[in-house]
Amino acid sequence: MRTRIALGLALTFMIGTAAAEIIGSVATKFKWMGPNDKILIEVFEDDEVPGVACYLSRAKTGGVSGAVGVAEDTSDAAIHCAQVGHITLPDDIRDGKQDGSEVFKKRTSLLFKSLQVVRFYDAPRHTLVYLSYSDRVIEGSPKNSITAVPILPWGSPAP
Repeated sequence: MRTRIALGLALTFMIGTAAAEIIGSVATKFKWMGPNDKILIEVFEDDEVPGVACYLSRAKTGGVSGAVGVAEDTSDAAIHCAQVGHITLPDDIRDGKQDGSEVFKKRTSLLFKSLQVVRFYDAPRHTLVYLSYSDRVIEGSPKNSITAVPILPWGSPAP
């Protein structure tokens, strides 16, 4: 019975993970068995704000535990977001009603740890601010990274 509950919880948490496209990776530590520890570079787009792409580098634990998905990744990550097209802000973002909204989430352990990216809007400077951080059910990490995307005119309007 306990194993069914644990398996159900694990599947529930894994289903909720966000998808990002892997751009590349570099190995940071050789492992005799299983994949090496590495730094992954991923890209994702903000679903609420078309025209913004975020590039995230994060640690990925290798070895046998990493290969079977039970390793816990470290909280090390960096983010850079850029304007890649025309941006039209929805009213609820412009009004600050979505400040702190989650735009990306990736599980970094089997159950209780995740890497998140949240968005804020700095109205006086007409800039989107993205914060990446790691959290855990019991104890999070103060490690974080921040990037800002000033909203600028972009080419000619779409036909």
